[in-house]
Amino acid sequence: MGSHDVGDGARRWFDVADAVPLLLDARGVVTSWTRDAERLFGYVAAEVVGKDLAGLLTVGDAARVPDVLELCRRSGGWAGLLSARRKDQHPVPVMARFTSADEPGGPGHWLVLVNEMGGAHGWSMSRSVLEQMVAGSPIGIAIVDTDLRFVWSNETLAQFGGGAPESRLGLRLADVQPGFDAEAVEARMRQVLETGEPVVGYEHVGRLRAAPFRETAHMLSFTRLDDDRHRPMGVYYTVVDITDRHRARQRLALLDRAGRHIGRSLDTARTAQELAEVVVPGFADAVAVDLLESVLRGAEPVVERAEAPDGSVALRRAGLRSAGGGVGDGGTAVVSHPAGSPAVGCLTTGLAWRAERLGPDAADVNPYLPPVGAGAGPPSALIVPVRARGATLGVTTFLRRSTQEPFDEDDLTLAEDLVSRAAVCLDNARRYTRERDAALVLQRSLLPHRLSEQEAVEVAACYRPADTLTGLGGDWYDLIPLSGARVALVVGEVQGHGIDAAAAMGRLRTAVRTLAALELPPDEVLAHLDDLVSRAQEDGEAPEEDDGGPARAVGAGCLYVVYDPVDGRCAMAAAGHPAPAVVLPDGTISFVDLPQGPPLGAGGPPFESAELVLPEGSTLALHTDGLLSQSEQWTPEAGRERLVRALTARADSLDLRCRTVIDALVPDRPRDDVALLMARTRRLSPDRVAQWELPADPAAVAEARKAAARRLADWDLAELAFTTELVVSELVTNAIRYATGPIRLRLIRERALVCEVHDGGATTPHVRHPRTTDEGGRGLLLVSQVTRRWGTRFVPDGKIIWAEQSLTDPEV
Repeated sequence: MGSHDVGDGARRWFDVADAVPLLLDARGVVTSWTRDAERLFGYVAAEVVGKDLAGLLTVGDAARVPDVLELCRRSGGWAGLLSARRKDQHPVPVMARFTSADEPGGPGHWLVLVNEMGGAHGWSMSRSVLEQMVAGSPIGIAIVDTDLRFVWSNETLAQFGGGAPESRLGLRLADVQPGFDAEAVEARMRQVLETGEPVVGYEHVGRLRAAPFRETAHMLSFTRLDDDRHRPMGVYYTVVDITDRHRARQRLALLDRAGRHIGRSLDTARTAQELAEVVVPGFADAVAVDLLESVLRGAEPVVERAEAPDGSVALRRAGLRSAGGGVGDGGTAVVSHPAGSPAVGCLTTGLAWRAERLGPDAADVNPYLPPVGAGAGPPSALIVPVRARGATLGVTTFLRRSTQEPFDEDDLTLAEDLVSRAAVCLDNARRYTRERDAALVLQRSLLPHRLSEQEAVEVAACYRPADTLTGLGGDWYDLIPLSGARVALVVGEVQGHGIDAAAAMGRLRTAVRTLAALELPPDEVLAHLDDLVSRAQEDGEAPEEDDGGPARAVGAGCLYVVYDPVDGRCAMAAAGHPAPAVVLPDGTISFVDLPQGPPLGAGGPPFESAELVLPEGSTLALHTDGLLSQSEQWTPEAGRERLVRALTARADSLDLRCRTVIDALVPDRPRDDVALLMARTRRLSPDRVAQWELPADPAAVAEARKAAARRLADWDLAELAFTTELVVSELVTNAIRYATGPIRLRLIRERALVCEVHDGGATTPHVRHPRTTDEGGRGLLLVSQVTRRWGTRFVPDGKIIWAEQSLTDPEV
């Protein structure tokens, strides 16, 4: 029996000052006896000294002396109740305290302080008093024997089911509580019987006979009962109902799981499905999330009445989960809620609705109730509006089958909390969808809808936007027709993300097209573009930074390539952009050794051009850096190796080859935008180009007209002879009159008839508007009137004035 405290009223019974001292040796033999001991026990010293302490105790406690001494040796002392025996054989209850009385170097001794407890309150309480105490306890108490059969229980235990105390006698736990996990509980009892170690705080969750539809939780504690010889008699156990605490833990765990699993993506339908999956089956047996059509489109929430006469409201089923096997269908099912139904009421009022059990008109609650599993009775239902930032996005329907406890007010509060958390994620997904769609529309409107067919190259392009809003960037590509049958190929990328990046990309693309019209070399185009970006930054035209990073043109990259199909020359320059890959007709793949200029607006050394001659049938692969950086272990060398492997794959067409490269290197939802422009070079055959060297003599004008007319006849373009002779006459005359150096005339027949006159002058010709009395100055005015377009481009040894005429005959 262990030591224990007593109340203030009984403290005097344990006062050390009133204690009777005894001295024992290490074996428990009395070595000292006082007059107080003689008065308490009735023995004189000669009758006790040298005898065992067990002789002074009743039979039951005498057998405990060896155990008490062992405890003293292990812990240095012991205190507890004992039953002493006077000389007249009358038992006396005492409180004994054993403390060590060892002297350094001497034998071991124990000092025992004994207080008589005969007058202590409660020592002689009757069984009826003790039974009153346990009967009135709010804790269920029971005693089972070594066969785990009930021998006693209090009335409180009957509240947990299983019948009155007298009906339990002789039965086991499985007999009185069939729904209880009796095997697990009895396993704990057997453990206590075998080891003697108590089990405290064992929690059990299950269904009791008294509450078959309600999951209850109990805390049980088990203690072994021993007889006077320390032999197990049975197990004493207590039961406390902790269902409220268990449910509170479940709610917190559900809210924690919802916080970790809802809103992991910015997809509206997926977020709705995550809500449904979190709460089934832990909270409900079936959940349906119905959202407004406008929400799934990313628009503002608008309740749209169906065209049916009853004014029902059509929603999209964005999420579905059921213990009966139902799963979500990605927001494709349309659910029409009748006017006046609880769902419509939740939409219009923003208030939740609860039904302990649905009646016969359950279809009016939700016409497409998901299956809730087994149970013939009507389910319990909750309908909670999905509200975020003051707007209702839809409704969520929770169902619990009839074999479960119906939803209560606490469940409704929990459902509202769950839906409220999910609603914020859904609204974020809606806003993301709206902004991403707007950015994609803007970006795609700024990209070319189709690449025009050219004689110089066969082209194909692929663009794949990033999956997330922070990844939606300003990648772009373009194909720009130039004079002399040449083309410009452009690929660029703006730093930053979202709508601002798309707008910055649009400004850069427009600027590149404007600069391309000036017929400048690639390095000069990038130099002018760099100046434009720098000035815009100085003037404060760059947009503010957002969460995705600074969406501005400063730091943008651009690759500008000009290809001439007459001689196969290809000139290019780069501003902070990767060099293109070249696939030769024999399949050899290499990367252009291109000097890398600084990003636009960043400042640095001047841009440099690189020039090479490409065989006919070569393929240029211009791309943004996202094509090579999708891998987690990305390095420039590894990215190029992956691109080479992708370009090696054969395809039936250039379009298919372009898509094959994208699919091989870029996931469906990349981290960064990717643009790829592939161009297969062509050469104009020599019979489609005619060139003449002309002397700086006015007489050469007539010869030039005749030569041009003959070539047009050879090309079956005699109907253009008059106009062409006029253009040749005016351009050659101007070159002879105003320019210096050698003069060359060139005709190019491709999709247009191009007439070019080269001279050594450095001045730019201008169209004049002469008066009726002027004798000259009408040459370029006439040229501009009779041709589709005309212009001037400068070359290292002078300039070229050119004019184009449309070839409308499809046979040409």
